[in-house]
Amino acid sequence: MDAPLVEIKVRDDGPYKVTGPVRLIDADGAVFDVPADRPIALCRCGHSQTKPFCDATHKAAGFESCPRARAAQS
Repeated sequence: MDAPLVEIKVRDDGPYKVTGPVRLIDADGAVFDVPADRPIALCRCGHSQTKPFCDATHKAAGFESCPRARAAQS
């Protein structure tokens, strides 16, 4: 099985870590300049001053969230 081109990892009490080539587009259709060769971290807590990117404010804000994937039901 081939590895996915893009991986989005939910980090405990932190951001979404996105690895792989992605296009990040705002509500007006403008494209954010993101490095194709480095992972990016997207804010999940809503407190970042650099939204949609994480600036680690979640730590000071006391953000807590540790979701786990559920097994697929057949």
